[in-house]
Amino acid sequence: MLIGKPQLTEAHVSIFATPLHVMRELSSDTFHSIFNLQLVRKKHVLSCFRDVLAWHAVPILQLLAQDERVCVHFIGTLFVLVRLVADLKLEQYVHCVLDESQKELSKAATMRGSLPTFNLLGKLADAIPGLADILVIEHGNLMEHLLAGLMYPNEGIKATVCYLYGKLYSSPISSERLSVHFTERLCDLFLATLGNAQTKELQVNCMGLLKELLNSDHFVSVIMNNSRRRADSENAELLEKENPLPLMLKKLLLSRDEMLQVASVQCMTAVLVHSPIKYAPAFIHADIPEFLFERLSCTSEILLWSVYCCLLLLTEERLFFSKCHTVYGIESVVRSLKGILQLNNVELHKQGLLLFTEILKRQPVEIKLFTNLAMCKDAIGVLVEAVKCPVLEVAAEAVKAVAAIMRKDHLSCPPVQYVELQRLMETMLKRCADLSLPPINRRSAGDLLSSISQSHLGHSTQNKAVLRQGQFLLSTVEGFRNACRFAVECQSDPLAQENAFTAPGSESENTLGSYSEFLLRICDSLCIPVVLKHSERTSSPALMEVFISALSTLFAVVPSMHEKFSRKLASSSFIRLALELKAKFCTGQSNPALNQACSSFLYSMCLSLHSAAEKMEDSSQEEREMSELLQRSLPQLNCNVPESLTLLSETPDPFCLDEALRSHQYCLLLLLYCAYALEDRFVPEAELFSAIRNFLLSVQDQGDCPPPYVFRAVLYLLAVCQDKGEALDLSPLCAIRRVLENTSDLSLVYIHHPLLLKFFLHYSELMGKFGHRILQLWFSWEDYSQIESEDAVSGLSSSLPDYPNSFTTLLHILKENSSVLLILLDLVCLSTTEVAHKVLMTLSMFLKRNEDVVVCDLLRSQFLQILQQLLVESSSTTLRASKNLPLLLSLLFLVQLRNEAERELDSTDFKLLHHVVAVLLSSVPLLELLQKVLELTWMWPCRSGPALSSSEEALLCSAWLLTASLLAHQHRYNSEVHQTISLDVEQVLNAVILRRKKPALLLVSILQFLRAILRQNFSSALLVLIVQPTAQSRIEPSSSEDDASLYPLTTWQVLSLVVSLQNLLVQPWNRFLLFTLLDGGENSFLRPEILRLMTLFVRYRSSGIISQSEVSQILQEAAKAKLAELPGATSQALRLFLLQLPAPFNFSGCWTSNMDLFRVCTFLFTLMLSSGSSSDPEKQSIDSGLEICILLSRPALGL
Repeated sequence: MLIGKPQLTEAHVSIFATPLHVMRELSSDTFHSIFNLQLVRKKHVLSCFRDVLAWHAVPILQLLAQDERVCVHFIGTLFVLVRLVADLKLEQYVHCVLDESQKELSKAATMRGSLPTFNLLGKLADAIPGLADILVIEHGNLMEHLLAGLMYPNEGIKATVCYLYGKLYSSPISSERLSVHFTERLCDLFLATLGNAQTKELQVNCMGLLKELLNSDHFVSVIMNNSRRRADSENAELLEKENPLPLMLKKLLLSRDEMLQVASVQCMTAVLVHSPIKYAPAFIHADIPEFLFERLSCTSEILLWSVYCCLLLLTEERLFFSKCHTVYGIESVVRSLKGILQLNNVELHKQGLLLFTEILKRQPVEIKLFTNLAMCKDAIGVLVEAVKCPVLEVAAEAVKAVAAIMRKDHLSCPPVQYVELQRLMETMLKRCADLSLPPINRRSAGDLLSSISQSHLGHSTQNKAVLRQGQFLLSTVEGFRNACRFAVECQSDPLAQENAFTAPGSESENTLGSYSEFLLRICDSLCIPVVLKHSERTSSPALMEVFISALSTLFAVVPSMHEKFSRKLASSSFIRLALELKAKFCTGQSNPALNQACSSFLYSMCLSLHSAAEKMEDSSQEEREMSELLQRSLPQLNCNVPESLTLLSETPDPFCLDEALRSHQYCLLLLLYCAYALEDRFVPEAELFSAIRNFLLSVQDQGDCPPPYVFRAVLYLLAVCQDKGEALDLSPLCAIRRVLENTSDLSLVYIHHPLLLKFFLHYSELMGKFGHRILQLWFSWEDYSQIESEDAVSGLSSSLPDYPNSFTTLLHILKENSSVLLILLDLVCLSTTEVAHKVLMTLSMFLKRNEDVVVCDLLRSQFLQILQQLLVESSSTTLRASKNLPLLLSLLFLVQLRNEAERELDSTDFKLLHHVVAVLLSSVPLLELLQKVLELTWMWPCRSGPALSSSEEALLCSAWLLTASLLAHQHRYNSEVHQTISLDVEQVLNAVILRRKKPALLLVSILQFLRAILRQNFSSALLVLIVQPTAQSRIEPSSSEDDASLYPLTTWQVLSLVVSLQNLLVQPWNRFLLFTLLDGGENSFLRPEILRLMTLFVRYRSSGIISQSEVSQILQEAAKAKLAELPGATSQALRLFLLQLPAPFNFSGCWTSNMDLFRVCTFLFTLMLSSGSSSDPEKQSIDSGLEICILLSRPALGL
């Protein structure tokens, strides 16, 4: 039924034609009547005004426009009514308004007439929170008017309807009631409206409604399924035809209106937040990420924030990366970060860095993110600046990005920017070190774990600060760990090891080696101190897991320094730290990541220390066994110190086949050994010694035989703890001896340490069986270079040198236990040259430093036994291979010198001398060397070469004298000879005849050799004389009997030798030699050799050697001698001497009286006649002698 249109009467017109003050009064009375007059009157007035305004809007508006003040006043009065309804919020008034609104919408002839009602409802929905629910529940038929308005071709009406819809769907109750309405009727219509919207008002209100709808997972599903029935399709034309939501939002994103761009991005984010995996492909196929990255160049902080959030959700979809959107957009992200870091917007900084971190984390390895060097450098530079940010939250996000960027596929753009990475790592760790931790009450020094385990500080603010800084430190250490892993990965890439752009021959810091060494240094200087400092305040298994993992990675960063790194960590109590972390946090199944990290760390450290200490060439099998043991047992070894000692003392059940207990004991012993070897003695020595003793008893009872690498640890721990515990009794010693006897080689269980040597030599049960081998291993490991240098320096001063501690320990053992000296003497002959040399030095130093120790007799007797054993039991082949014989003789010489001034030679000395010479004659290498040295005599000195040095002269003299002595000894005792010495007769004679500049001592040494061989008539089993035809014999061949009798010498060689010897007699030192001989004792000159020497002096008129006074003295002494007592050789030599006295010599001044002269003449005459029957030459000699006597007696008798 149609309602008739009311007529505009004069009364109605008069109302609006009334002057302002009248209108004000009328209005006042009218609105006053609402409260005071009857309800009928109120309704009548409002009804009349409503009817007039509804059906005669144009003339009413014209009247109102005539006076602006009337219109403003009336509108203000109308809003008072609206506000009144909103303030009262009474349901009856709300229903009244909604009823009237519904009536107005029904009466509206056109949709334009419904616009004010829609606006009123929208305003009321803003003001009254419950209006939307009442409207939907009790006035649901209004939805039909809203749908009609949305279909009306007026974007103003559509905008108002969308606004009202937005208010309705903002209520959870209304949204649920309208779910079916949206799915069946509103969705398609709304999407069409959004897609075709042209005015900003409609676009904004549509986006507002869309945002409210996107809060519901159901509506998102409906919208996305409606807008893309084939969401996974990559057909862009199909998506465009269906006008899906992603393309609508993309259109708004490309608009120039910043508000619409923000709304578009926020709606994308609202969709993606429900399920990025489900809805992201539609946006990615629409190429929206490309335009999102372009929007990062804007300056609007709200738009940047929105884009960051949307891109962050897109990173959860693999397609986002496989389509290479990140490769295209990473430059925009880095540039955007560089810009926003200049702004004072902490949240924006955090969101941008979070996006950067996720891209770095999720980027596939096979797709390179940074395609050029400049982009990579910019990214590192941005992170450096972000880490420096004074706001901890921003820096925390930055260090997470640092951890994410430390990947080889991110940083391998050649050349790798190692210098920039060093700056980044240093900045990050320094930023962490600069954090001001809240002060805490200092506790007494204790173990590190007791500090780590106390996490409650008593004040909430301190706790929060420590926790925030702990999270920051965790991200920092994770970044450092990734940096270490990056260095390890680059080791297998030749392009990443060196900077290809470095000039040849020049050094560059931009290398992998420099970067790796930097990581080690900064770990020592910053990372470790910062982590341990923080751990004093709170416990963090997560932090310690990453930290220990980083340390494990560092073992492989610089392979050449892993030993040094391992030793430093072990000496800094890191074995103790790892074990206590496992005991505190990893019992049962707690913190498996930390348990695995600590186990891997201990595994790497033990193997590194083992390989560094192992000297055997082939230890691969042992390392494999040890590796398997550690990998099997370390994860289960989660016990504290008391529990560890108890574990070592336990005995496995003999009926149980489980070997876990014994494996755990072995593993624990290896860890304790590594710790103790580097002075980390966190287990008390006395308690550990007792526990290992119990372990040995258990091993003995069970009949077990620990592997060599385990028993090596047992011996070492016993050795270092023996001073803190009681001496071992027979049972554990038997266990040790049994295991050692079952060991193929003691080197497998040997550790070079003074205390281990002391341990073996302390117990007679061990020294008697294993002392030789242990000492041999000791000397093979010991470095004597320092001892030799210090001994050489000490030779120039009177003070004793300061030897290394290990050497001093050995000397102390020798002083306390002289029986060890006998073992050392055995080692001299039975060990290698190197070991024997070290033993000789040890004994020499021991004798020098301990002059009060009487050991020479013991050494001399032992020397005699050794030499006898060499002669009796050894063959020539053994002697040929023995290179220690010279060292043994050197030590013997030292012992003989030690007792030279204390006693006279005894039978032992002569036996030693005899055996020494016999051994020398049996030593083929010595005789071969001796011949080579003798042959050097013909080479020195050359005509143009320098003279012999003192060492060269001493070597040659010693060689000739030794040869002469060996010749004499071999001839006397007819000793066996295994090697002969061959000498050329002519060269030997030429050495004396053509002596040139040869030193006098060398000539004397050669003459000693000639005398020895002449006494043997050139016949010796030791010497082979080579006789070659001489130049003289080839020119004048002679076969006389004289040459035959002189063979292998020739007559001219003998004459030349005599002449050369005569020339030697005129040398100045011969006079000194003569007086030395004459002062040798009473009647020393009556020896035949001396008389013959003086005869030569007189014969060749050597007045510079023997003068008249010396001849007179000889004659006086001869006159006093008894002829009957003189041997025949002496009488003959004296007679020859007298016959050589020349007549012109005036000897009268030497006789004191005529009686003395008479006695001498009588003695000489008697001496000459004592020869009996003489041949003619002898008679001539006698006559000459008588003539000499007459000549001598004339001056004295005054004739």
